[in-house]
Amino acid sequence: MNLPSELKYTKDHEWVRVEGDEAVIGITDFAQGELGDIVFVDVDTVDEEVEGNEVFGSIEAVKTVSDLFMPLTGTILEVNEKIDDSPELVNADPYGEGWIIRVKFNNPEEVDNLLDADGYKQEVGG
Repeated sequence: MNLPSELKYTKDHEWVRVEGDEAVIGITDFAQGELGDIVFVDVDTVDEEVEGNEVFGSIEAVKTVSDLFMPLTGTILEVNEKIDDSPELVNADPYGEGWIIRVKFNNPEEVDNLLDADGYKQEVGG
């Protein structure tokens, strides 16, 4: 299981890469593996403020649809346009080209409440 140590993680299987007062968010390698072949990512909350732990979109695989949960309270600045045409990028490169959203977060202290790679690994039994 690929878990980059520089990222933060949630129990809901999202990862967070902090860049100043912004964060890039996607789903973990574990999550994409559990979902299987991803066929569609739906995020209709751009320019909206979404509270931490609230649903900001959904991700559809061949056999299931799963909600995407916001790791940090903030405003969604953009959705990765590449995954509109190529949702399989989330499977192929979940921590790189397959990122899902960029947000401007409100409270840096929320970052401290996220899991590190070891904590997430324990959460999923890795």
